[in-house]
This record gives sequence, structure tokens and C-alpha cells, in this order.
Amino acid sequence: MLRRAAAAALAAAALGLCCAAARAVESDPLPVPADTSRARAVTAYNAGVKLLLDRDFAAAQAKFEAALKFDERLAEAHNNLAFSLRMQSSRNYARALQHYDRAIALKPALAVAYVYRGALLAQMGETARARADHARLLSLDRDLAAQLDAVIVHGGAGYVRGGVAAQVD
Repeated sequence: MLRRAAAAALAAAALGLCCAAARAVESDPLPVPADTSRARAVTAYNAGVKLLLDRDFAAAQAKFEAALKFDERLAEAHNNLAFSLRMQSSRNYARALQHYDRAIALKPALAVAYVYRGALLAQMGETARARADHARLLSLDRDLAAQLDAVIVHGGAGYVRGGVAAQVD
């Protein structure tokens, strides 16, 4: 009975933090390099981050897509595009997963991509794959790994540092 009460309290706290998070920081803005196509990509990306922080996920999506037209190798743009897609609808899960996968392929140490991909996988019911992301996170960021563990336990709902794990359908 005590374990059940503790689990219920943890779930309530995780969901409460999810709802209380007013601003999400999925990836910080990047410094803009001088006069290159990468500069245009980073400028669009940073505009997308601002929109993401304002929770305008559709407009953020457009900015991240623009960033990727200038520089397809911008891992952070793939990660935040995936997050923006996921936050808009469960219909976007497959496309979001492709962008999380690309972000990780481009930048294998991008811890936030593992935590959000793991949350998406948990939402999709792919617990074993979410656990694999958790295992990788243990070597990258133990705090994020602990948060992803809580999200997995709650089936994809809950809080992740600075943001929310569940999409808003």
C-alpha cells in the first residue's frame, strides 16, 4: 500500500510539473557564425527556439524546417523540429521519430535528443527502445536519465528538464 501511495504521489508530482512548466528549453539558442549558409540556418533556428519557448509549435516547426533547408546537418534543428511536431499531434510521431534519429546520428552526444526520443518512444508504447535511450543517457547526463526513467514509468507522461514530455493533442 505504501509503494502504491508513493507511486501515485510521484505520478502526481510529475504531471503537476508537466502542467506547471510555462516555458520549454529543448535546446538553447546557438551563436550565429559569420556570413555563411550556416549563419542563415542558425538565425532561423534561433527564431524557432523563441517560438518554441512561446509554445507556438506550428510556427516553430516552420522555422526549424527553414533552418534545415540552409543546413541539413544542424542536429539541434532536427531535435527541436521533432519536439515541435510531437507537441502538435500524435499524428506526427513517425516524422518526429525520424528527426530525433537524425539529430542523434549527427550529434551522438546530444543528450536532450535521447531524452525526448525516449519520451516519444514511451508514448508510442515502445518501452524497450525508450529504455535503450535511458541506458545511453546514463553516460551522458544522469539527471536527464533519471527524468526519462520517470517518464517511461508513467507511459510517456511527465516532466523533463525545462519542458514537457507529453504532446498536446
